[in-house]
Amino acid sequence: MKRKKLSLIALGGAALLALSACSGGGGDTAAPKPEAAPTFEAGTTMAKLADAGKITIGTKFDQPLFGLLGPSGEPEGFDVEIGKIIAAKLGIAEDKIDWKETVSANREPYIQNGEVDVVIATYTINDKRKEVISFAGPYYMAGQSILTLADNKDIKSEDDLVGQPVCSVTGSTPAAKLAEIGATPVLTDTYSNCLEPLRTGQVVAVSTDNVILAGLAAQNEGEFKVVGKPFTEEPYGIGLAKDDTDFRDWINDVLEESYEDGSYEEAWNSTAGTVLEFVEPPAVDRY
Repeated sequence: MKRKKLSLIALGGAALLALSACSGGGGDTAAPKPEAAPTFEAGTTMAKLADAGKITIGTKFDQPLFGLLGPSGEPEGFDVEIGKIIAAKLGIAEDKIDWKETVSANREPYIQNGEVDVVIATYTINDKRKEVISFAGPYYMAGQSILTLADNKDIKSEDDLVGQPVCSVTGSTPAAKLAEIGATPVLTDTYSNCLEPLRTGQVVAVSTDNVILAGLAAQNEGEFKVVGKPFTEEPYGIGLAKDDTDFRDWINDVLEESYEDGSYEEAWNSTAGTVLEFVEPPAVDRY
């Protein structure tokens, strides 16, 4: 099914309602071919993972286009494809990736406790999080926006959220931003759980990154719309253990290689790119 691509700024209203509800973002991208016997310096995380022949990656299971549990029982989406690219560079095949569901509130604990090797889960890089974990990337720049009922004519920007109940997710940067601008955050564990309160009028809107809202609206054709322009910048990064500099630098190298060899754009086009226009990835931050 061919779908029209939309710019992020223009995403909303009638254009978004024209999208197919079946856009889960699985795509038909072939898994990247694993590197044959890659070698790494002894003692590095890369060497440990390559020797083990497996990796555990935390991602979302409820976010169309980026990380959504598919009919096969495996997650699908752009974040998932980025994870496959990283695994392949370690010599790890797709079927040796252990996908672990992460929600916004448990991403840092999972990394700190060693339950995952990396988290790729629409994960905004910020200074508070960098106090306890490290980030590679960013590999994508999103922005916070607003999802309302399709027939809502009162909410047009973040200014209209002041004093209003708005659903977001516990532990997320969008939730903190809602409190900052004077909205009343109504918090749950996943963004999909915000939809029923929106339908029933318990909240007037859902607010998070525009790409997440785009996927939710596309999956529920005719019910919702994305309104206003993004009012934050949300650089998505790959979370990993604090101060694992060698691993962070290596992942940044892999990201930059994927920009050059076309695998990043291929991953986008087969997932989020079924709905959203491709934009050049941001420069990685080698802090």
